[in-house]
Amino acid sequence: MPVLLSCESVSVTYGSRTLFENLSLAISDGERLGLIGPNGSGKSTLIEILAGLKQADSGTVSARRLTRIGFVPQTSVFEPGATVRSILDQSVAGLPIDEHEREAAVQNAIGRAGFFDDSAPADSLSGGWKKRLAIAAELVKLPDLLLLDEPTNHLDLEGILWLERLLTGSRFASLIISHDRYFLENAATHMAEINRVYPGGLFYVRGNYSEFLDRKQEFLHAQTQHQESLENRVRVELEWLRRGAKARTTKSKARIQEAERLMGELSDINARTRTGSAQIDFTASERMTKKLVTAKGLSKALGGRTLFRGLDAALRPGMRLGLVGPNGSGKTTLLKIFSGELEPDSGEVERAEQLQVVYFEQNRETLDPSITLKRALAPEGDVVLFRDRPIHVAGWAKRFLFSNEQLEMPVRSLSGGERARVYIARLMLRPADVLLLDEPTNDLDIPTLELLEENLLDFAGALVLVTHDRYMLDRVSTTVLGLDGEGGASLYADYSQWEQDRQSRAARKTEPLAAVPERPADGAGSQQGTAKKKLGYLEQREWEQIEGRILDAEAELERLQAAIQDPQIASDGGMLQTTYTNMQAAQSRVDELYARWAELEEKRG
Repeated sequence: MPVLLSCESVSVTYGSRTLFENLSLAISDGERLGLIGPNGSGKSTLIEILAGLKQADSGTVSARRLTRIGFVPQTSVFEPGATVRSILDQSVAGLPIDEHEREAAVQNAIGRAGFFDDSAPADSLSGGWKKRLAIAAELVKLPDLLLLDEPTNHLDLEGILWLERLLTGSRFASLIISHDRYFLENAATHMAEINRVYPGGLFYVRGNYSEFLDRKQEFLHAQTQHQESLENRVRVELEWLRRGAKARTTKSKARIQEAERLMGELSDINARTRTGSAQIDFTASERMTKKLVTAKGLSKALGGRTLFRGLDAALRPGMRLGLVGPNGSGKTTLLKIFSGELEPDSGEVERAEQLQVVYFEQNRETLDPSITLKRALAPEGDVVLFRDRPIHVAGWAKRFLFSNEQLEMPVRSLSGGERARVYIARLMLRPADVLLLDEPTNDLDIPTLELLEENLLDFAGALVLVTHDRYMLDRVSTTVLGLDGEGGASLYADYSQWEQDRQSRAARKTEPLAAVPERPADGAGSQQGTAKKKLGYLEQREWEQIEGRILDAEAELERLQAAIQDPQIASDGGMLQTTYTNMQAAQSRVDELYARWAELEEKRG
């Protein structure tokens, strides 16, 4: 496929810290490239260089002639007073197309993003809908390549599924920085990781996230074998040199040069593979109280809209409750009620005596960006107290992968993932009966996510988790509480069960009340019924066949839903993921057919 955009031998250094060096990457037509890497490895810097917003210290960036490139940053800022429509109009204004084509592009972007009211002020939108608007503002420019930096961070689960469908159903190429493993599995056709562990600083694979993991494991295994072989060869050469090798003969000189080359290569591999991981360990209070928090008949309304009503919940030690629902359904509000920060409109919350609650805020508002990293980690001196044991701030920082040189840096200069690690470090100093986590996965790299998951699985207290990371929900939660955004709340065994129920309810909303409207008996009524019929010949044929197509699609969906419960498939990671992906596609097909059925029914009158 023709290359749309590439960079060659790009290097970036901040002070004495090298983000990446001599990095090369190319993106081709139709490619959906998922880009991952440790926090602070330079992913956002690289995508801004590719978007033309930053300059590299060295190297070149080149794009195919007339290639239109769109860029959606992590945080989008809109002008005060701007509406959905005005933002899209402004985005399309510079395109070399006529007024009719501009209007068509705007309407298409509005429809694809799912907006119903294009006059809505941007400031009034939730974080997820602001992200949709930012994406729509780039879609309206008809890009050949769309660059997205952590696009799932502010989207709810429905928004992530929407983005998956958007990217997989579009002809433009895309580069997506993301740590959402299910999203990468479903949306990416190629994967790349920025990491010093690889020669050249980047590992590129044709395939989705599962394929990437397989190839990465093979590469690292081969690199480890090569490293062991080098160590053995260097050991032999060092022994020969210690015996007093003289560089008098040509043969001796060549061997000494080869020994030096081997030692240099081994030193390079050792430097690249010397990696660490954050040490996450939330401290449970080990309280044995059976009920830590008991909520009965909770109701809460905000802005004249009921978030939930009659909600009952009990948090016990060892319980891991996943909290799901669309943006604005009341997830964060419920967390604040559990913590005591908010009061319900009705109902009551009973908390165990001297309950210790640790709350991971979604916006991390308590982290002052102006203070130094040292002061953020140790607010009261040079020592922190962890599990009644004093630890010097330098050692505490090292536990979260920060160097001594970074201690005097202001928090604002840290990457999003580094700031998330600071926040986790602060919370770990407080023992907890109940751990409330509101979108803790934002900005965390995949190794840190995996460590966080391991710690949450071992946490002995009660846990309530709000996250759009479906993988973490499936792995960590023992029970899922789903909020429907219309006042309802129900318990589910896992995320998949909630997702199936949500899609079934959505399908029922679009299902017509009757497949064939009853025709009046009198002649005038018959003529009126004929006049209402607006289906063309092809649409009439489609209408006659669509019921059978829906039945076939639902049968396929039921087959896949049964298959995913098969122990043979469930025990095979590859088969399970393939079946899950096929099941999602089948569900989307059923939803599309029901929506089309409703559309044709409406046209029939």
